[in-house]
Amino acid sequence: MHDPRVDQLARQLVRYSTSLKKGEKILIDLYDAPDSIGLALIREARAKGAIPVVRLNQSRLTREMLKGATDEQYAVIAKGLMAEMKEMDAYIAVRGSHNIAETSDVAAQKMQVAMKHLRPVLDRRVKKTKWCVLRWPTPSMAQQAGMSTEAFEDFYFDVCLVDYKSLVPAATALKRLMDKTDRVEIKGPGTDLHFSIKGIPAVVCAGTHNIPDGEVFTAPVKNSVEGVLSYNAPTIYQGIPFDSVKLTFEKGKVVKAESPGKNKEINKILDSDAGSRFIGEFALGYNAAIKHPMRDILFDEKIGGSFHFTPGQAYEEADNGNRSQVHWDLVCIQRRDYGGGEVWFDGKLIRKDGVFLPKALAKLNG
Repeated sequence: MHDPRVDQLARQLVRYSTSLKKGEKILIDLYDAPDSIGLALIREARAKGAIPVVRLNQSRLTREMLKGATDEQYAVIAKGLMAEMKEMDAYIAVRGSHNIAETSDVAAQKMQVAMKHLRPVLDRRVKKTKWCVLRWPTPSMAQQAGMSTEAFEDFYFDVCLVDYKSLVPAATALKRLMDKTDRVEIKGPGTDLHFSIKGIPAVVCAGTHNIPDGEVFTAPVKNSVEGVLSYNAPTIYQGIPFDSVKLTFEKGKVVKAESPGKNKEINKILDSDAGSRFIGEFALGYNAAIKHPMRDILFDEKIGGSFHFTPGQAYEEADNGNRSQVHWDLVCIQRRDYGGGEVWFDGKLIRKDGVFLPKALAKLNG
């Protein structure tokens, strides 16, 4: 039986997230996703008079390609992908995941070879198209979240079909506050961090680029980050799971990186290039419907009462000049049930234990 929520989601993605117009070309990029969402997206695109193009991907095939990655191979792949991307006005990616650790046995060197060639394609998509990326619910994701398959599907559609438009005024108020802030201090268990965001724009994310959504992001002044940050959300990067990541900063650079049993692996990632030990993004998450991490960053970085502090590439919209093939969103949850914490802007307490204190931001508390 067809689930009508699939059609609702497709409609939201086409009509709100990407605001697709007549005659525009859209790439529908499906990773281990069912036909139902692909069909719904094609039909919605055509209903708007747009031109849909579909690309199908399978994670096991991607793994096999990555295991033998060479410069010659990925130069050819990237050339074809870039030619396709240059034709597109919009892009929607739906990414299922039967096994989140599918690429865990791909050598870091091979991953770096592929990312070196694929990064310009990603940059083109981010800078030149109207894009939106989302996961697709699978039993493996339900297992990650510690939920039954049916309960997770209900959760998934609840958080994806949030009325994001209603959150825009409060998110915009947070953006304005961040835009006029210089010094940020973050305090919590194992965390004493300070940095500047002066002169770097903040960006509201409310259902246009990621689904689920709910964050306002900027970037620290590149060399301003000082102190220690202990992340409490589990994460996975390049197919490798990490827990209890702890980073120590001096003059903006990660000078010490720790994760129990994974110190070698984390430092290999942070040694990928000159920019991977500097921070490219600082964001406050506000999706109150998402409460707990599940090693899926499109969900975890939006957790209500969280922030993420991201080693690697900065976004063009909030650019501190850092360049890297790495962009690793690491999350810390500051609600009381995760140990609490504080965010200060220019000496004023803005959020305590995950709760925004200014009245203009109250809507973001859920």
